[in-house]
Amino acid sequence: MSLQRFRPDNFTLTLLATVILASLLPCRGEAARVFDWITDAAIALLFFLHGAKLPRAAIVQGIAHWRLHLTVLASTFVLFPLFGLALQPIGHALLTPELYLGVLFVCALPSTVQSSIAFTSIAGGNVSAAVVSASMSNLIGIVLTPLLVGALLASHGEIGTSWRGVLDIVLQLLLPFVLGHLARRWIGGFVDRHKPLLGFTDQGTILLVVYTAFSAAVVEGLWRNTPVSALLCTLAVCALLLALVMTTIRWSARQLGFRRKDEIAIVFCGSKKSMASGIPMARILFAGQLGGLGALVLPLMIFHQLQLMVCAVVARRYAAQGDHPIAQDSREAD
Repeated sequence: MSLQRFRPDNFTLTLLATVILASLLPCRGEAARVFDWITDAAIALLFFLHGAKLPRAAIVQGIAHWRLHLTVLASTFVLFPLFGLALQPIGHALLTPELYLGVLFVCALPSTVQSSIAFTSIAGGNVSAAVVSASMSNLIGIVLTPLLVGALLASHGEIGTSWRGVLDIVLQLLLPFVLGHLARRWIGGFVDRHKPLLGFTDQGTILLVVYTAFSAAVVEGLWRNTPVSALLCTLAVCALLLALVMTTIRWSARQLGFRRKDEIAIVFCGSKKSMASGIPMARILFAGQLGGLGALVLPLMIFHQLQLMVCAVVARRYAAQGDHPIAQDSREAD
């Protein structure tokens, strides 16, 4: 009976199978472009359905939830860098200098958007607050991440930022959400009656993101150019970093008196880092400065996959508490 509690659920097993599939049969070339388009469409559909699902009052409440947003931003841009610096002795002992710099780079990145919101939804958390908080993290990260990278890596070169990330967030995430909310008067009833459709969209989107992201890493030579020992040590450091952050965030949310559904949003929005934003930033920040760009982004690729695996388990455990007041609070917000 006790062993059953620790058996991975079907979604976690599917995630593992997706990673294996991407390692053996990564999409590349024209197929990769097709998968990227499908993933973008799935993400847009996800936010469209979330917009149609949430009533206006829930969105206003999410925007006004400033304590939650500050807690998430503090975790993303303060707690992570502090832990990254605290892990310096371990990093220097187990990792190459480039790999440890890559860990520090992870600590400076903004949160993910689509997976943070998807996991919050799966767990029954405050989705409206998660939408605002995760999107805010990415917008602020466009300016703040290069500054943190400069401080953490002691870089004194000119670091430019691009507004392309802002446009991508608006077009791919916020715009479908707004359109879905505007269409709620016509399709809101259908979405409310078919909630499994939203769950399928959440999980399907995560699987697509995992496959396309991991495929890109494999095609770039992830397994070919990196020794197994370096991968294992990087995995261990990333796992320790994630464990420290998630434990601290959960404890802090409870100490600050947040409700369980708000705690869920804080845990998932404040504990993850964006590879979609991180890879382009790495190419800009480290161009012409450091030769090992692959080693610098390897911790990000490992952390990104690890956070999806861990958060899938955590989200399922939150969701399994169906008779807990969090479930009732979530249904009332819907």
